[in-house]
Amino acid sequence: MSLTGWLILFLIIQVIHFLGTWKLYVKAGRQSWEAAIPVYNAIILMGIINRPKWWVVLLFIPIVNLLMFPIIWIETCRSFGFNSTKDTLLAVFTLGLYIFYINYATDATHIENRSLKPKTGFGEWVSSIAFAIIAATLVHTYFIQPYTIPTSSLEKTLLIGDYLFVSKFHYGARVPITTVSAPMVHDSIPGLGIKSYLSDSKEETYRNSLKNKLSLPYMRLPGLQKIKRNDIVVFSWPADSTNYMWGDNSGKFTYKPIDKKTNYVKRCVGVAGDTLEVRNGYVFINGKRTILPESAKPQWMHFVDTNGKRFTQGALNRYNIREGQLLNDGRYLLNLTDEEASLIAKNPIVKSVEKYIKPSGEYDSQVFPHNPKYPWSVDNFGPIFIPKKGATVELNANSILFYEQIIRRYENNDLTIFNDDIYINGKKTNTYTFKQDYFWMMGDNRQNSLDARAWGYVPFDHVVGKPIMVWFSWDAQTRSIRWDRMFTTVSNGKSKSYFWIAIVVIAGILFSIFKPKKKKA
Repeated sequence: MSLTGWLILFLIIQVIHFLGTWKLYVKAGRQSWEAAIPVYNAIILMGIINRPKWWVVLLFIPIVNLLMFPIIWIETCRSFGFNSTKDTLLAVFTLGLYIFYINYATDATHIENRSLKPKTGFGEWVSSIAFAIIAATLVHTYFIQPYTIPTSSLEKTLLIGDYLFVSKFHYGARVPITTVSAPMVHDSIPGLGIKSYLSDSKEETYRNSLKNKLSLPYMRLPGLQKIKRNDIVVFSWPADSTNYMWGDNSGKFTYKPIDKKTNYVKRCVGVAGDTLEVRNGYVFINGKRTILPESAKPQWMHFVDTNGKRFTQGALNRYNIREGQLLNDGRYLLNLTDEEASLIAKNPIVKSVEKYIKPSGEYDSQVFPHNPKYPWSVDNFGPIFIPKKGATVELNANSILFYEQIIRRYENNDLTIFNDDIYINGKKTNTYTFKQDYFWMMGDNRQNSLDARAWGYVPFDHVVGKPIMVWFSWDAQTRSIRWDRMFTTVSNGKSKSYFWIAIVVIAGILFSIFKPKKKKA
């Protein structure tokens, strides 16, 4: 829905609010017209229900407001004496329309300075849980989000089983696009296997989603910094389905809103405006080999021979290097950094150590842009230009392979290609100017990472945030906690541990919650 559409909806809600509450405003000693003025009416209502005025801010924060509205309905009913369990249920399940009944069909009296303390222990428990969920949703959506490392794409830097805190304020929190969704869950509700969000389209194709009446346009709060080269970044996976990603242009794919796409974490090896190339496994930016930070541990598959029977290139190609299998006859396939390979080569029983690199010119259909015109592989790739906001590129039969998805999907244009002619929004053109920045995300586990080499560029509107700390780490193989990784920072330099500080803080919080209460004399 457009901003105009949302403005119209907001005004309709204001009219409904006025019609349902103006008598209650009068009974509370206010003027009837005060129920009709947007925002001001909410401030006055907070006084009527004896709640702080800053609650008004929560009513305008997407996702958080979905939790606040039922609370306001219930508090309004209780402020006029309707505080039974039946009244509470009617207020919630009628979506607040029960207030119309109180407004017109009853002789309700406003209870000034009413007690806000729940009358039962259960009511106090429910109230505490409700506001804990609201606070957690606010933090989760706009400040810090927990995230789990599910794959080995950043192995030796971030491990499978690491649980991260991801900062959303470093690059600017993305305002939720899906306005109706369950709090603190992603695309599905755990245990139920159903979508956690609502849309107005049964067939969620990409085009339909852009017209979704329940979605906000993309917006982002101001950030503290820009994405820097070699930052580790969490982002929404741009590829909507493997079929589409691998070059199937049939259009048969399932679309999820940007903020409900699967979250990935990779290293940003190239930023907007860079020219990137991979030569024999190493990344080059603007013609120079990139210098990785201290924390980065790039690794490749190596054949380690201990019996003097070297592998031929043909034999190497027969092995699936992504499996990381051990070979027989004293020959091993190991995933190693350059430093580790050098150390192993010095072992007297090792005859040779050979890095597995696909030669230049070998075409891999799973590598972007998935066209034989560009015979690239994960080890020898590019050069390519990473689009920058405001930059203009030439469009032709060769370059359109790189920018087709950007023009059509990420920047929402009608793109038609007829022979060698390119039409954008019905106009023939041979140039295109980008509307946002793009980034190139890769894993440090260079030959075992599903990354930008498979699907291409990552738009800035897909960026989620920056990992800042590992707060827990579980080794599934040994079924044990990695204590040395708990509460350690995630940075390009040497990580720091805040384990004991965190333990003291947690202990203090638990003590304040569960400490024995003093009996009154």
